[in-house]
Amino acid sequence: MAIEERDPHTGYLTTGHEWNGIKELNSPVPRIIYLFLAATALFSLVYWVLMPAWPLGVTYTRGLLGIDQTTSVQRTLQEAALDRQAWTTAIADGSFDTIKADPALMAIVRQSGRTLFGDNCAACHGTAAGGGPGYPALTTASYLWGSDPEAIAETIRVGINSSHPETRISQMLAFGHDQILPREDIDNVVDFVRSLSAADPAAIASPEKLAAGATIFADTCAACHGEDGRGNIDVGAPDLADAAWIYGGDRKAIFASVWDGRQGHMPTWEERLPLVDRKILTLYLDDLRSGAP
Repeated sequence: MAIEERDPHTGYLTTGHEWNGIKELNSPVPRIIYLFLAATALFSLVYWVLMPAWPLGVTYTRGLLGIDQTTSVQRTLQEAALDRQAWTTAIADGSFDTIKADPALMAIVRQSGRTLFGDNCAACHGTAAGGGPGYPALTTASYLWGSDPEAIAETIRVGINSSHPETRISQMLAFGHDQILPREDIDNVVDFVRSLSAADPAAIASPEKLAAGATIFADTCAACHGEDGRGNIDVGAPDLADAAWIYGGDRKAIFASVWDGRQGHMPTWEERLPLVDRKILTLYLDDLRSGAP
């Protein structure tokens, strides 16, 4: 092992180590490394002085700038609360038409309404508001109690067959179970109801059966569903001539509805959600069904 040997090519001393004829140079550390270390040390020193840094038992060094993350978070929350108060007040005090005409407020309605619907309504009506057996789709124009915002808001407030003293009340009689109509009449009226929304009514049943069903419908069902079967929002009777069905539009489902009756339920949300949230939900649903057939 050579001592104090200098490399003739670079002029640097060697470390004295040699492996198979390869000698290790004792190259100096680049100055940029010392500058970087010095800058890092200086930054750390300045940060310790200016910012909260060192724990001191139950407290810590506050720093000359006095920055406090708790205070910063509280300030951010206060600013968010003030911002929320501004738009919640605008929604609570504004008319439905005024809010719908304001793009900024409607953007908030769509964002907040999606969350409110997912938390409170999606369990029954589906995440996309498409409904399911026993729960109506909310994306169509076929609303039981009216599709204008005022009617939707009232339904949300009082519910249907709920515990609210002003609840909307709706029930379809069990025409077969309670022996209100004989089986033959029920079969005929079921075929007639199916023909109302069929592309080819003649394919449903014979003209004689459809005529008999029409007579039974006029005598028994028209009082609620209307003479043309288009429903009645005053009593929550659904439109039977469109493609929207709550319990299914096939013969088996319609027969079950006529035979056993139906009595749906929607809870009242007056005590569960504040007015502004119910209004946001109303506008959100109205926006979902805009342009629906």
